[in-house]
Amino acid sequence: MQDIVIIGGGVIGCLSALNLLDAGARVTLVERQQVGREASWAGGGIVSPLYPWRYPPAISRLADWSQGFYPQLGEQLAKATAIDPEVTPCGLLWLDHAEQDDALDWAARQDKPLRRVDAEFIYRQVPVLAEGYRSALWQADLANVRNPRLMAALRTRLAQMPGCRLLEHAGDARLWLEQGKVAGVQAGGQRLAADAVILATGAWSGELLAELGLGLPVQPVKGQMLLYKSEPGWLRSMVLFESRYAIPRRDGHILLGSTLEHEGFDKTTTAQALDSLHASAVRLLPALAGQQPVRQWAGLRPGSPDGVPYIGEVPEYPGLWLNTGHFRNGLVLAPASCRLLADLMLRRQPVVDPVPYRVEGRVQRLADSP
Repeated sequence: MQDIVIIGGGVIGCLSALNLLDAGARVTLVERQQVGREASWAGGGIVSPLYPWRYPPAISRLADWSQGFYPQLGEQLAKATAIDPEVTPCGLLWLDHAEQDDALDWAARQDKPLRRVDAEFIYRQVPVLAEGYRSALWQADLANVRNPRLMAALRTRLAQMPGCRLLEHAGDARLWLEQGKVAGVQAGGQRLAADAVILATGAWSGELLAELGLGLPVQPVKGQMLLYKSEPGWLRSMVLFESRYAIPRRDGHILLGSTLEHEGFDKTTTAQALDSLHASAVRLLPALAGQQPVRQWAGLRPGSPDGVPYIGEVPEYPGLWLNTGHFRNGLVLAPASCRLLADLMLRRQPVVDPVPYRVEGRVQRLADSP
């Protein structure tokens, strides 16, 4: 049985832990604050890339597997924890026009149930939508997950498992090396010996690898969100226009997102983003014009050059594994990414071809390192 330490308690760290625990490993999950309170909590929870036809096949393969797995994951967690992550197939309307032909060509190649719809369909599906939309793309089976509830369920499930230890509020976590090999993690004033260490620290992953003299091109990218409240069922489906989206929750809450800001590790919300997001909300759903948002918040995505995550062992440091760099699609890709990581670590048949995600050749030694 392996002893594994995972640094990072977001959806990637938690699902990596769950996969490994199910296979009989012992896992210590180290988190800088409370499990599930960073980017995984802050995101929208659409179980699809915003514009899936823009992404390389490496993203599509992970997204396809995850989309098929999410319903059973939600059911399993709800049964085990009594916390329902609310995986809700409500469909998505893309209201943009410029890429419709490209999107339909992609859908035909990928055998996706994406179709063009007219104004009659649009306003029958979403009567509260602003006037003027004449054509859209529609995929009925796309779901959203209520990610704060997903993270609460994952935290509860991990705490239930006898082979798991949660070490929260450990912002001092550092890799522990012996003779050039990763021997564990130093965190919370203690040394945690491990057969393997997984970095699932999202936007902070580049900083931790830099301490080893390795350059990982993962940077924080801030996203701000607004939350509104209406009656349950008022907005029946997700809508997306010019990269801004509205997502309905079962209880009538509506998420509006999001910004894309390169501001380092600053998670401060701004009046400028509030005005911009509210304007987008009103452009999509005019009835929100007179409402004040219930809440505004920000999270830090792990930005990477092409959005293809890093999943695999770091060649220069045996025993050190990465599962990071998912950029805007961490929640979408998490189930497949974490199953793939467990497959590689346990030498099982990989659930998808691991080559596009491997670390080798994508992480370089920093110029001023020995």
